[in-house]
Amino acid sequence: MPHIDWNDVPVNELAPGVRIRAPYGENLMISLLEMDEGAVVPLHHHPHEQGGIMLEGRVELTIGDVTRTVEKDAAYLIPPNVPHRAIAVDGPAVVLDIFSPVREDYVELGNRYIPPEDRAG
Repeated sequence: MPHIDWNDVPVNELAPGVRIRAPYGENLMISLLEMDEGAVVPLHHHPHEQGGIMLEGRVELTIGDVTRTVEKDAAYLIPPNVPHRAIAVDGPAVVLDIFSPVREDYVELGNRYIPPEDRAG
């Protein structure tokens, strides 16, 4: 699965206006996160390390006790178990997140990417 076509990755809605496509390998998961304007990823935490980069738009990102507005090309790191949340501001936003290890809760959503050449039928 070295090459991924985002159009072939299942889309799941995590919260109103928050959609992910999250293909994964053995130890790493990438997540293309699309947020409508005003959409909120509620405050949460998980045991996975998370890094990300803003691809489009602006997000008010809270990591622990620090809140900043991040814009295109800004990157961030979120240590395991640190509470964080995101709100898309001034329009829609697109973020690429990376998780290690793989998030089991996202796996359960059915995000496994199967390349066209490996599909039955």
